[in-house]
Parts: sequence; C-alpha cells; structure tokens
Amino acid sequence: EDPCSDGRGCGSGLAPRAVGSAAAQHGGSDGARPPHGAGPCTSGEHVGPWWNFSLYCKKWTRQILKDVSFHIESGQIMGILGNSGSGKTTLLDAISGRLGHKDSFCGEVYVNGRQLKREQFRDCFSYVPQSDILLSFLTIQETLTYTALLTLTKCSNNSIKKKVDAVMAELSLSHIADKIIGSRNIVGISGGERRRVSVAAQLLQDPKVMLLDEPTTGLDCLTANQLVLLLSELAHRDRIVILTIHQPRSELFRLFDKIAIMSFGEMVFCGNPMEMITFFSDCGYSCPEQSNPFDFYVDLTSVDTRSKERELETYSRVQEIVSAYRNSGIFSKVLAAIEKTKCMKELPPIPFKNKDLPSGFYQILILLRRTTRNFFRDKIGVIMRLLQNLLFGLFIAFFLLRLRNDVAQGAVQDRVGLVYQCVSATPYTGMLNAVALFPPLRAISDQESKDGLYKKWQMLVAYVVHFLPFSVLSVAIFSTFIYWTTGLYPDASRFGIFFAVVLASHMIGELLTLVILGVVQDPNVVQSGVVLLNSAGVIVGTGLVRTLEEMPTPFKLLSFLTFQRYSSEVLVVNEFYGLNFTCGASSSTANNAACIFSQGIQFIEQNYPGALSRFTIDLLVLYAFIPVLAIIAILSFKLRERIIDRQ
Repeated sequence: EDPCSDGRGCGSGLAPRAVGSAAAQHGGSDGARPPHGAGPCTSGEHVGPWWNFSLYCKKWTRQILKDVSFHIESGQIMGILGNSGSGKTTLLDAISGRLGHKDSFCGEVYVNGRQLKREQFRDCFSYVPQSDILLSFLTIQETLTYTALLTLTKCSNNSIKKKVDAVMAELSLSHIADKIIGSRNIVGISGGERRRVSVAAQLLQDPKVMLLDEPTTGLDCLTANQLVLLLSELAHRDRIVILTIHQPRSELFRLFDKIAIMSFGEMVFCGNPMEMITFFSDCGYSCPEQSNPFDFYVDLTSVDTRSKERELETYSRVQEIVSAYRNSGIFSKVLAAIEKTKCMKELPPIPFKNKDLPSGFYQILILLRRTTRNFFRDKIGVIMRLLQNLLFGLFIAFFLLRLRNDVAQGAVQDRVGLVYQCVSATPYTGMLNAVALFPPLRAISDQESKDGLYKKWQMLVAYVVHFLPFSVLSVAIFSTFIYWTTGLYPDASRFGIFFAVVLASHMIGELLTLVILGVVQDPNVVQSGVVLLNSAGVIVGTGLVRTLEEMPTPFKLLSFLTFQRYSSEVLVVNEFYGLNFTCGASSSTANNAACIFSQGIQFIEQNYPGALSRFTIDLLVLYAFIPVLAIIAILSFKLRERIIDRQ
C-alpha cells in the first residue's frame, strides 16, 4: 500500500500529519524496526546470487512513520512517549524539516490552517536536539549573545542585550549568567542548566512552536521534573511545545496537555491524560494503583523481542490497541479538528521565527570573535599552541648542540637530519592543533547550520583566520630559537626563508587535517590518516630517505604532488648554498669516503640537481598549497553538509 495514499493533515496552531518512508540507515536513532519476517533483507545482508538482481539486495527500505496524525493548539505542551525504536525522533525530524534528502516524506504540516512547504519547516519550528552542543569556555550570557548576533542583525547591541537578559530571566539563568558552560574536564554549569541554555538559544528567535528531543536525558529526576515544568510554563505563554520523553515520573502526568504514545511508527494514542486513562481502561488495560501510568502504558504498547513468539504476541496486542484508537471518539475529534482548521475562511498568518540573518562576511566575523574568545580562555591550550614547536626545537637543539663545518664530523648528515625534522615534524604539530581544537567547532556548526544560522564552511573560514596568528607566533618562536642556536647559515635573509618554509609546512599540516575533518567524523581516524599522509610525503617527496633520481618513475611523479618535495628543496638550498666544508686534519681522514663534499653546492647538485634554478618556483609552489587546501577544505565541508542532509 502506498504510504502516502491517504495523507492529510492540518490544525489549529499546529496539526502535522507526518507519513514517510526512510532507508534503514536513517540518521535518527529512533527508527522503528520491523518484526520478524517483515522483509527478505536486513541491512548489510545479501539474499540470492549476485547475478539475480530480483533476489540480490544490499539493504532494505522501510516505512518508519505510518499514518500519524495529531492536532495541538497554542498554549499546549505535548509529550511523545514510546520505547526505543518507536519513531519518536523521526517524527520530530519530519516536522522540523530535518529528514535527509534520501528519506521520503509524504505528510503534510499545517500551522494556523495553512500548509507549510518543506523549506518553511525550519523557519517556523525551533528544534532542541538531545545533546547539548555548546562551547566550553564561553559564559551563558556570551553564548546567548553570539547566537543573537548571528540571528538578529537589525537589532542594536542594546536591544540584543535586553533580548538576552529577558530570555535568561524567562529560563531562570540570570543568576548564573557569568558562569562558563564547562565540559567533562572543566568545571561549569550543571546538566539541567546546560539544557536550559540550549532552550534559551532557540527562544532568542521567539519561536511559537518548539520541538525538543529527549530533553530530560541524563538528568536526575528532580532536575528533569523542573525542566518539564519550565517547558510547560513556556507553552502556556502562547507557545506550542512538543517533546519526546523517556520514563517520565508520574508527577508529570498532569503537566501535559496532550500525551502521544508511539509504537513501530504508529500513533497508539494521542489525547489528554484523563482520556488516556479512560481509553486504556475501556480496552481492558487499567493502570494498577501505585503504578506510574507512563511506564505502564509504554510497556503495554511495546513489542517484546526476546523471542519470535513473544514478539508476534505483543505486536498483535499493539495492533489491537491501534485499531481501537482509530475507531474511538478521541481520534474522530482529532480528525474533525484538523478538517475544521483546513476549512477556516479567515486564516491567521504563519508565525515564523524572528530571524534576520546578517551578511555572510559579518557572520564570519561573529564566528571569528566567538571562536577567539572561547580559545583564549583556555590558558593551557594557548600556551601549548605557542610553545609546542619550541619544545620540539629544544629537543633538537639539545641533540645537535652546535652544527659543525667538518664533514668528517657529520656536518652534512647533521644538516640533512635537521632539514628532515623541520619538514616532517612541523606539519604534525599543525595537525595536532586541528584535531584537538576544531571538532567542537565542527559539532556546533553542524547544529547551527541545521537551524539555518550560517553555512558550515563559514565556521571553517573563521577557524582558519583564527589560527593564522597563532601559527605565525609559534613558528617564529621555534625558528628563531632553532636557527640561531644550532648555527645554521648566519644570514638574516636566509633565516627569513627558513621561517617562511617552516610556517608554510605547519599551516599545510593543519589545513590538510581540516580537509579530512570535513568528511571524516572520528578525530582519531583523521589523526592516523594525516600521520600516514605526512609520512608518505616525507618518504616520497623529500629525497632525504632515497634520492629522487633513484626512485621508480611512479613515485617520482607522485612526489610532485607532495608539499614536502618543495619545502625540502628550498631548505636544502637555503642552507647548503655557499657553505664550505673542512675535512679533518690528517690525510687519512681527507681520503675518507665521507669527505666527498668540500662545498655545499656539490651536495645540492648531487642530490637535488636543478634545485638552484627552481628555488623561487619551489617557494611559490609551496605557498600555493595553502589557498588550494583552503579551497578544498571549504568544498569538503560543503560535501559534509550534503552527506549529513542525506543521512
């Protein structure tokens, strides 16, 4: 049967009807699972021989929401209950417009009797996800102020301050406005306060419809009750609040104006609390005294999967209750209310959120200010970013002490080793910065871009601009120390070239990491990948492990794609050109095979033929990697946006 064949819906205030089908890999973790025998394929299974396309399949698709209709009016709060996999989160995703492009959504959402287009969902509904994604070192007031700046460009600073103060007062956050958010390792506000900050960030746009996914998860009973009570008060101030909730206490029973229970993507019941008691009692399932009605009815409408027999038995019971609900007067009143609002002659306007986004450039400036303020509060992080290269330089300086010009005593080998370390290690320190610092920004950009505040790549640009001065300072400290302490070629202009090459390598390492972070979620995988790429580039491109002339042709061609080829050539020429070597005092030492070089240019011509003539070009190509990788990083985050939308 076509799941969209009888789609209908509308409502007073909000009356969505969400009917849809989605792939089994749907991004929502709350997708309904079909009972045993529901289909020939499960995710990842192959059925039938590969040459028989009618039987061979890699994945199955299924209908997650089936004929879900409800009606809710302004000033009401509705709690959606159901066991894990019942479709609660998917329903919120459908209403809020967060289903991916691969998911089919055939339902209709009406607000004030007007049908919303899918692209209008995000502009009408405010969505608070299950996890709080906030920057750890910002205070509550700063967090909300930056969100307001990203949302309300036409408001003056004074108006934004008043707006933020009003929202904090509404959510009882004023007394802790100057406390930082904190994290697992940083003392900050409590879990319940973090939840209220997430709600406050959405209230800044003055939404009339608020959707919250499991807002009480991870909170103790008292804090969870206080949060639901607060949401109930918000709803009664001329708003609609819809939330999914897991194991609510019985004390919350009368706080909800409407309660919906879902199972396998179907609405088992939707009505007020007293109607729920009456309905299930009429079905022969009275709630025992001293029992939590929420727990009792959710257990009653859940499917027991411990065995096939129990699953079929409980699934049949659920279907009987669903059938009873659809034949009840409660459901008839829902459909009548929907039809009544659809047929209204004078329809109020759609209450869109108060959103007036600034220009793209101004958004980047705001993100840059927020990122900088957040990172500057991390004192240990700032110190490590500035001194990490210096700590590496201290080890090298202690190991080499002072470079000599005597070939017999390792003058060439020591310089080659120093070049090798500068080429290979500085990109790695850049990678460490990106892996440690950018994932929290990426997470918050994923969330805020779903709210339509800005694009993911704008957060990337803000971060790149932010790390530039840190990179310059860190590399300047390292270069100054290592260059003059170890005794490299004593010339100010050559020191400038050395600094420029090390800076480029450091920045390229960080940018390369950002490129991979755009499409790979796990920072540990990214770190391993960048280390392997950097190591491969050093081996193939530098000519320090094996000379380029001796490499097989495929590797020789591949070396042109590595930035290490150009950085190593520039550093070798910069150090060895014009350098004269001695070869010990005795004639026996002079005849030693190690004394084949009396001048640095001989080493260059033997190991890097033509490098002198390519010096300027190598430096330009090296710096060309920076804008190229920045562009690729932006494209990778655009790709990430599409991937997330399709999940």
